[in-house]
Amino acid sequence: MQIYLAPMEGLTTFIYRNAFNRFYGGIDKYFTPFLANKNLSHKDINDVMPEHNKGMTVVPQILTNQADVFLSIASKLTDYGYPEVNLNLGCPSGTVVARKRGAGFLSVPDSLDAFLSEIFDKCPLDISIKTRIGIESLDEWVNLLAIFAKYPLKELIIHPRLQKEFYKKPLHPEAFHTAQNTLSIPLCYNGDITSFESLAALMAQIAPVPAIMIGRGALSNPQLPMLLRNGSTTPNTACRAFHDEILAGYTELMSGSQPVLFRMKELWSYMRCYVNLSDKQMKKIQKAKSLEEYKAIIRNINFSR
Repeated sequence: MQIYLAPMEGLTTFIYRNAFNRFYGGIDKYFTPFLANKNLSHKDINDVMPEHNKGMTVVPQILTNQADVFLSIASKLTDYGYPEVNLNLGCPSGTVVARKRGAGFLSVPDSLDAFLSEIFDKCPLDISIKTRIGIESLDEWVNLLAIFAKYPLKELIIHPRLQKEFYKKPLHPEAFHTAQNTLSIPLCYNGDITSFESLAALMAQIAPVPAIMIGRGALSNPQLPMLLRNGSTTPNTACRAFHDEILAGYTELMSGSQPVLFRMKELWSYMRCYVNLSDKQMKKIQKAKSLEEYKAIIRNINFSR
């Protein structure tokens, strides 16, 4: 079973991916945070440049409901040598959904069908899709599956929640099981795999899958891929070096210290569990007003556990 790392906007950039791959590994495919504009920004280009993703299998993700935008971005990715691109039909954010992008595109299935027909006809790359199972009702899933079945998807990555359920409501593994019984394309399961026990519980509810995707669980515990593969982990000895490489990477990449500080604080909202960070320590990090103050706090944290 392959393990993929989910794209998380602003977090799983090439800086993070390289550090993760160096110190922890165990990921078969890394998916980039989404690209949404046909005129790729400097930040977008930095993230997908092959020289910034050496030694990893990386799949760029696109967020759009316009075929011309998708095809324009895919053309640029072809020039970079990518064989596959991923379409985001899973983002549940209200601002994204309101523009009928991400999971919001699922609310207009006829438009989605027409969009898929055009990109599959014209795109030179393999296309995979990451999707939710609908917007408001589980009844939407059958119609969506009928649309997906019409196209030669490289892979369908399914997060079995409705858009309105965001990340908090219970999952619907039965919807994934329905897809297994309906589609002949490769499927990947995504959603709430945070431990060996959660994976075992999932496997008891669905047929075996060729791949799973992890996201927040991996950011909270970088040893999760090893845990899922082996049922156990080795002592945590790499976390400080992992952190320091990410910090150094963002310090070099970003203009000014405040964006670096913001990014590191965001990462700590996940990493705090991995190093058993106390509430007091977390508050100090969140209140840090400068990068030097942040570094002084970090020097006094015990990264071992």
